[in-house]
Parts: sequence; structure tokens; C-alpha cells
Amino acid sequence: MHCHIPTQEGLRPFAPFQAGTSQYYKMSERERAITAADFARMIIGLDVKAVLVAVNAESATGQPGTSNDHIAELVATFPEAFIAGYACVDPWRGKAALAEIERAVKELGLRGVKFHPIVQAFQPNDPRFYPIYDLCSSLGVPVQFHTGLTGVGMGMKGSGIHLKYGHPLALDDVAADFPDLTIIACHASWPWQDEMLMVLLHKPNVYNELSGWSPKYFSAALKREIAGRLQDKFLFGSDYPALTHERLFADWEAEGYPADVLAKIFHGNAQRLFGF
Repeated sequence: MHCHIPTQEGLRPFAPFQAGTSQYYKMSERERAITAADFARMIIGLDVKAVLVAVNAESATGQPGTSNDHIAELVATFPEAFIAGYACVDPWRGKAALAEIERAVKELGLRGVKFHPIVQAFQPNDPRFYPIYDLCSSLGVPVQFHTGLTGVGMGMKGSGIHLKYGHPLALDDVAADFPDLTIIACHASWPWQDEMLMVLLHKPNVYNELSGWSPKYFSAALKREIAGRLQDKFLFGSDYPALTHERLFADWEAEGYPADVLAKIFHGNAQRLFGF
């Protein structure tokens, strides 16, 4: 449910921060751009169906974002690898952002909208961005938000990255104000995992996609909820190329979760949520 696009255009928005991200994730062997065909072959070889995500943070970083046409083209060209894609828009673009969301959903067939508030430098619960959520709710598509620590700009002096925008409690406001909008919080939300669990428990329209972290590093509370009362709220994601699918599958299996719980995490909850 969270696979970045390691093509040249897919990696372009992160170019100014690549050194920090690469060092944090120890991903030097995966930081080089590959062709779309090679990307698809890799995903197919892993027996994975990937949902593609990208970022457009041009207002905040000055770096051009990935085009939604590129995402849609990958999904259309390699359906055996890519089951769906999220649109990415710059939330600071106002009416242009709204028009792009409508085009991406209605014309390109993308299945949701992805935001990275830390990189895009915005508070998700700022009312200035509420027209975006109103539109997504009316279109019946989910919105996805990065939460918690980010590897983007990690250890880089002058990166301009403000981690406060990744606090998951802001999503509680959005969920309360847009009860018909499906909200997916990305990652384990560290160090605010308990706050994330609180929102998941209270708000029926909020889900948590657990990409970017090995499950062996999850907090005890998060591990308990994955196998317990919130097991229908979690989705598998890789955050590739930050982490490989091979490592994540092995680490998930090693945690000893029951087979029915793993089936929900790996695909069942996503199938129910998206109708895959």
C-alpha cells in the first residue's frame, strides 16, 4: 500500500534530500533510478501487487514533483505489477490543486491522494486545506498522510524540514470534521505511536499503513493492537526503495502473528477498504 516509484521522475522530488535518506536507510544500492519496465519486473518477481505513491512539494522545496500522468501510465502499462496509484498534489496550489485532484481521479483513474506534510510544510488540520478533503470525500477517494519521523533530510544541515507536521493528532481533527473521508496514516508514527493508536481506536474512518519500519522495531503497544482489537485497521506497506520487500516479509513472519492476522495486514484489509 506504499511503494515509491524508483524511476527518474519518481525520485526527482527527493533529490535535494537524497544523501540523508540514503544514509539513514542504508540504501545506496537502491538509490539509483531504474526503468519502469525493470521496476515492474522486480515487483512481479516478488509476487507483489503494489500501490504507487509519489510526492509533489514544489511550493515548499522548489523541486518539481512527480506527475500524476507518470503514475497513471505505470498502472496502465503494468497492471500485473501495479494494482493502483495515488495522486500527488501540492496542497499550497489552491484551486489548481483541486482541479488536479479531480483530473487525476476522474480522467487518470488514480485511487486516492497522497500527502507528505513534513516535506510539503503544511499542517493537515489547517482549515485552508479543508476544500481538498471536501473534494476527496465527495469523490469517494481516501487521503494518505505521512506521520512520525521521516528519513527525508535526516542529518542534513539546513534541510528546512520541520518534523512537527508529522504529528498524527492533526488527523483526528480532519477525521472529526470529515467523517465520510477515509484517512490513511502512513508509517508507525514514531515517536507518537500511542497518539496514533488513540486516533485509530476513536475514529472509524482512520487506518494505519505500516510502511517504512521493520515490525521488529514497533512499540509493544502497537504490536499488541496489531494482533488485537485494531487488527482490521492496519495495512502492509514497504516504503520501497527505503526498505526491501524481502526483508519486510521475513521480519513480519518472525514476529509470530497468527496467520489470519498476517492475511489481514498483507492484503485482506486493503481488499476490504479499496475493493481490490
